[in-house]
Amino acid sequence: MSRIKESIVLALSIIGLGAFLYSAIIGVKDRERFINVRGLAEQEVKADYVIWPIVFKEVGNDLSALYETVQTKTQALEKFLSENGISKDEIGNASPDITDSESELYNNEKRPYRYVATVVVTVASKNVDKIRELMGKQGELLKQGIAFSEGDYRYRKVYSFNGLNNIKPAMIEEANKNARTAAQKFATDSGSKLGKIKSATQGQFSIEDRDENTPFIKKVRVVTNVQYFLED
Repeated sequence: MSRIKESIVLALSIIGLGAFLYSAIIGVKDRERFINVRGLAEQEVKADYVIWPIVFKEVGNDLSALYETVQTKTQALEKFLSENGISKDEIGNASPDITDSESELYNNEKRPYRYVATVVVTVASKNVDKIRELMGKQGELLKQGIAFSEGDYRYRKVYSFNGLNNIKPAMIEEANKNARTAAQKFATDSGSKLGKIKSATQGQFSIEDRDENTPFIKKVRVVTNVQYFLED
C-alpha cells in the first residue's frame, strides 16, 4: 500500500514539475518577442578647416635665373596672403621641385626649356570663409605673372570638419528617438505593445562631402540599432 502512495506522489510531482516547466518556457518565449529597428540622424555642417595647396610652375634653361624667379614669385605670393589676413603660421613653403628634361633617359623629345620648377605654397587654416574668398582673388596674382597650376590630384584642396564631439550627443538622441518611433509604429500595426530596450548599439559616424560641387559643406550621419521587447 505504501508503494502505491509513493507512486502516486511521484506521478503528481512529475506532473507538477512538467506544468511548471511548460509555464516557464511560455514565459521565456514571451520575453523573447522583440523587434530590431534602426534610427537615422543626419546633419549638414560647414567645414571648419581647410588645406589649400597653391601650385605654380616656372621654366627656364638657366638654373640660377630660374631659382631667382621662383624666389621672387614665392615672396610675392606670400605677401599677397599676408596682406589678406593670412598669418605666417598658416603658410607652409616647401623647396621647389626641379625637373631636368636632359636627365630623363627615356625622353628623346626636344623641349624649349630644360628645367621645370614646381612650387607649392600650402595654406592651412581654420578660417574657411576667408580662404574661400582668397581663392576667388587669384586673378590679382596673374597680374604679377603667377599662374596657378590646377588639376593635379596630389595638390587638391581638402576641407574637413573637426567639431564632431560637439554635435554627437544631440545626433545620437535624434537617432534613438527615430528608432523608437519606428518601433512604436511596428508594435501598433502588429497589435502589440512596445516594451523595454533589449539591446542597443551605436553605429559609426560618417562625414562626407554634401556633393562634389560644395566640398566645404559636410554631411554628418549616424545610424543606431535598437532592439525592443514586444508585449501583448
